[in-house]
Amino acid sequence: MTDSIALVVLTRDGFALAKRVCAVLGNAEIHGLARRVDDADGSFESVSAHLCSLYAAGSPIVAICAGGIVVRALAPVLADKRQEPPVVVVSHDGASVVPLLGGHRGANKLARQLAEVLEGHAAITTASDVDGCALDDPPVGWTVANPAAAKPVAAALLAGEPLQLVAEAGDADWLIGVGAQPDPAAPVVRTTDRAVMPAENELVLNPPTLAVGVGCERGAPSAEIVELMDQALASAGLTRASVACVASIDLKADEPAIHTAAAALGVPARFFDAATLEQERARLANPSPAVFAEVGCHGVAEGAALAAAGPDGLLHVPKQKTVRGTCAIARNVSGIDGSCVGRPAGKLTLVGLGPGAADYRLPAATAALRQATDIVGYGGYVGQIERISDGVDVHRFALGEEELRCRHALGLARTGRAVALVCSGDPGIYAMAALVFELLEQEPSRILVDVVPGVSALQMAAARMGAPLGHDFCAVSLSDLLTPWSEIERRLDAAARGDFVVALYNPASRQRQSQLARARDIMLRHRPVDTPVLIGRQLARAGEQTDIVPLAELDSGMVDMLSLVIVGSSTTRLFDTGARRWLYTPRGYAAKARSAA
Repeated sequence: MTDSIALVVLTRDGFALAKRVCAVLGNAEIHGLARRVDDADGSFESVSAHLCSLYAAGSPIVAICAGGIVVRALAPVLADKRQEPPVVVVSHDGASVVPLLGGHRGANKLARQLAEVLEGHAAITTASDVDGCALDDPPVGWTVANPAAAKPVAAALLAGEPLQLVAEAGDADWLIGVGAQPDPAAPVVRTTDRAVMPAENELVLNPPTLAVGVGCERGAPSAEIVELMDQALASAGLTRASVACVASIDLKADEPAIHTAAAALGVPARFFDAATLEQERARLANPSPAVFAEVGCHGVAEGAALAAAGPDGLLHVPKQKTVRGTCAIARNVSGIDGSCVGRPAGKLTLVGLGPGAADYRLPAATAALRQATDIVGYGGYVGQIERISDGVDVHRFALGEEELRCRHALGLARTGRAVALVCSGDPGIYAMAALVFELLEQEPSRILVDVVPGVSALQMAAARMGAPLGHDFCAVSLSDLLTPWSEIERRLDAAARGDFVVALYNPASRQRQSQLARARDIMLRHRPVDTPVLIGRQLARAGEQTDIVPLAELDSGMVDMLSLVIVGSSTTRLFDTGARRWLYTPRGYAAKARSAA
């Protein structure tokens, strides 16, 4: 099942409601019916086909429409209820929220959350949720060790039959109606953080009671740390399912091995500063002066485990070691909220927004924006994504403040924030990614960094007119603000001599009017005067314009800073179908076929 929730809307009223929901859920995308909703994250033509596609992909669905539409659409594909994703229907006024499918796979929880946001009513019909507790859908952090046993035990609970509760760990107050019974034949509900083999007629629930503390050398192999962690758990007879978090010192906040270990358990990685870990010194089993001299606390693995477990936690597994790592486990029998201890690793994600329209934005970019606590960027770019940035802190910067916005984004990430630095097109093509990495090289930071690509202007322009980039090509910026013009001329001449298709970025501005003409003249030394040139302006935005002119007629008056120019090579072809013109650069397949014949 995928994490992102698909908000399916068929009308403009539904779209308005979906925007309210989107701002709260954070991990949702709006899917709009193409002929009625034109500014959603994605669009579709057939309601039934789209719903079936989402269902087959395991995507949670919230459909803002009549329930009958969804029932009729999904009826042909319904099969194993144990595999179905949550499917919730919401009325257009938000008053009624109905979980149709996957009640115990998240639909009931999602319905209640939506009803709270929309001030409506969650029509929960699942018997165990109405009359008591959902044994197969426990609270956050809890897991069911043997799901197949949940149904018969829940049936016994609903029938009023006696159940035995064996509470070895975790706060079991949510288990309404389950109590100690003298009947030894009664089904058992057992809460434990130990790795046990369930007995017949026994349901085993694993509460989040364990904190795994990890220390390691820089660059330690992830496999070594995961194996050490598993060995530490196994040595004490503990189950992975009860680990609430993997914790360490903040100096390791960007260490891949620690994040891999947390991901292997499906829990958050959390970090503490040295001063906080040093407060656990009296509770350490293996305090180390050498570690104190190195990082400022007497123990990383034990200290982090205890700090995460809280003052009521106890060190359950003292420090265990491998060549490059250490691991310890603390236990708090009442439970640990792994998402609230310490702080997360700061993360900076460079997000390519593409050319502008949401239709051309990658889903990974939308997901990164929804997961961000802060969005940083040039005001014009931020304006493109304001609808999906509701509920986060937005930091706008002016043109020319590139270094300032990068430093600001890095500074936010260093405090543990999840920061999205937005760029037009692709962040690695004449955008902020190179500057961010330059700053990171100068001032290393213990943050996670990710780059989400976007559709670049050269790709968008080429797609509008065919395939001019079908063979070898290069890109050159005509802006001499950062690169001497003599160097730009050298590169242009080399590209022209090499017969590359050349994409020209930043062809002109109010202050720079002569560069495009000079670039044209350099190209004319090596290209015919009728070489086709594609000019694209405001691509995928309001006011989009595309045109093709001969190289000899290219002039700075045809372009501005919102334009991109693609100069064809000697093999680039322009042809007319009668309906429109197409531009392409052949790769050589036709010649290959002729020679083979």
